[in-house]
Amino acid sequence: MTSPAGPPPTGDGGDEPQRLKLLAVTACPTGIAHTYMAAEKLSQAAERLGIDMKVETQGSIGAENVLDDNDVRSADGIIVAADKDVDLARFVGKRVVTVGVAEGIHHPERLIEQVRSAPVHTADGPAPTSGKGGSGGGKERSLPYKALMNGVSYMIPFVVVGGLLIAISLSLGGHTDPSGGLVIPKDSFWMDVNNIGVIGFTLMVPILSGYIAYAIGDRPALVPGMIGGWIANTGALYDSKSGAGFIGAIVTGFLAGYLVLWIKKVKVPKFAQPIMPIIVIPIVATTALGLFFIYVIGKPISWVFEHLTSWLSGMTGTSAVLLGAILGLMIAFDMGGPVNKTAFLFGSGLIATGNQTVMGMCAAAIPVMPLGQGVATLIRKRLYTEQERETGLASLFMGCFGISEGAIPFAAARPAQVIPANMLGGAVAGAVAGLAGVSDAVPHGGPIVAVLGAVGGVPMFFVAVAIGTAVTALTTVALVDVSERRRRGEVLIPSARTPEPALAAAVAVPGTGGATGPVRAGLAKESGPTAEAPVSPVSGESAAPGGGSTATAVADETEVLSGYVTEETVKVRLAAEDKESAIREMAGLLAATGKVRDVEELVRTALRREEQGTTGLGEEIAIPHAKTDAVSAPVVAFARSDAGIEWGSLDGTRARLVFMISVPEAAAGDEHLRILALLSRKLMDTAFRERLTAAADARAVLAVLSEIE
Repeated sequence: MTSPAGPPPTGDGGDEPQRLKLLAVTACPTGIAHTYMAAEKLSQAAERLGIDMKVETQGSIGAENVLDDNDVRSADGIIVAADKDVDLARFVGKRVVTVGVAEGIHHPERLIEQVRSAPVHTADGPAPTSGKGGSGGGKERSLPYKALMNGVSYMIPFVVVGGLLIAISLSLGGHTDPSGGLVIPKDSFWMDVNNIGVIGFTLMVPILSGYIAYAIGDRPALVPGMIGGWIANTGALYDSKSGAGFIGAIVTGFLAGYLVLWIKKVKVPKFAQPIMPIIVIPIVATTALGLFFIYVIGKPISWVFEHLTSWLSGMTGTSAVLLGAILGLMIAFDMGGPVNKTAFLFGSGLIATGNQTVMGMCAAAIPVMPLGQGVATLIRKRLYTEQERETGLASLFMGCFGISEGAIPFAAARPAQVIPANMLGGAVAGAVAGLAGVSDAVPHGGPIVAVLGAVGGVPMFFVAVAIGTAVTALTTVALVDVSERRRRGEVLIPSARTPEPALAAAVAVPGTGGATGPVRAGLAKESGPTAEAPVSPVSGESAAPGGGSTATAVADETEVLSGYVTEETVKVRLAAEDKESAIREMAGLLAATGKVRDVEELVRTALRREEQGTTGLGEEIAIPHAKTDAVSAPVVAFARSDAGIEWGSLDGTRARLVFMISVPEAAAGDEHLRILALLSRKLMDTAFRERLTAAADARAVLAVLSEIE
């Protein structure tokens, strides 16, 4: 194959030059709008330059237009425009350039030029970047942050499955036993269910460690990361009564990842290079990391564990409130780690001496973390991704059964915000329980032990749990909100847990050219970071004109976007001069459909969404959106601004074409994702935008929008 850096080769017989063949992969953290915008821009640029290009989109429901082995074999170069981890192993031996997804949107021609002279990707090293910021000039998420999020995303299913199975087995098959806490009869069906759940929990920590390492050092780092995580979680290997838990897993994950990166830089003979990533690097890194943890890191953990126990033993005569607060802080700190286990074993050890009040303090603190984090996802949904909200529901369930590990995904993702909130809530719960003299006769915690009759002072036990949960939830929301506000405006393409400032959801349709057949009306839910932002069908019913519409609705009009947009929801000239006024004006336009119950709440929800990150896409486009029960049915509007409105768009342009979308809280469905994919792709077409801008009235606008079908 002729090098991509050179001129295009001639075909057989020299009749005409052979077209350059390039591949691309686009992906953003939430797998929605920017993924498809970048794909469309790259495809358009390639067509203008006379280059064949196939683009794989890694969207919210999986990869579309997947690059196969034949594609890679015949390609002259690969562009990876992504803000999340993309496996580059299949591109070994090819020229590869890796950038952020915004580069694919704003500078596709430059990327095509760069890939023709890019370095060849090798098996033992990451692909070189274009030299530009991954977010197109904005601040890109750091590698450690991306690695941590990668580990958390893979860990969450293990936490949920393991925790829920344990909780179910305890609730349906367990009973209290003074000598053994909550006990499930051996050789029973529910013990088998419990054992399966325990396996899930056991795998949770090495999975977190392994995939942190994988995101840093690629496949050679996966084995040392996972084995390192297992060692960190197995205290018996370094003479500790408790493993290092998820905090130890984070440490081993980063150590494994960066150790592998360092080993990759070592020059080895050519004959040894093929076996380095599959044999030499994993063995050397695993052995070195394992021994380092056992002999260097593990010993201090064991020492701290022993001295914490001695220190707590000396406090039994002090104020119950102070002791309860300290135990609550420790229980909440690492949720199953050595500090947590020290407090728990201290409390459970005193049960045999007849002192059940210390365990009562621990029992009240144990459920506060998962309950508090679950409540936080309910009271401020916009701060969390859909996956985090689902994890929050599971966390609530685990909290009821005293499984503090249910909060680990939140603590691992946002340690600076979640761990302090957990500790504050745990301290409050422990202090209240100590003040009230709550007791617990079994070594377990959570509401389940009170329901089963093991707790003395049940009313105050629940008061302590409720107050601690409320403190944790409110503190978490406040800290996360402050963190998001500080970051607002610094990151052009948000992270896996921040909302994407773009279309609420979009999924590419199959096919290489972006063409599709008609799409039925449907609903959708954003799967990325923190807020749901879907578009949904407008019924297309005839209604009196309102909200400043320039044309009268006609009952028998042609459907646009499968009935999503009608004449009553189109306005060709916005009077507003700023973002808030524009949202209010378009909310009034939506209200004319009769599907808006509360205009002010709709406006407030849309403005709160803007606080998370701008919905200005660039290219003079903005798509404000709101998911709220202020609307009774999905509604969508389109309007134009002649002067343009400052919307904080990625490319600095003022928004002239504005779509406003609102759906009820319960709206969901994949068909809607496909409608948004069509919309996001079509809006990247300059000629389409020009026709939309030039349309004289609402009917003309609908005629242009009908091209999307």
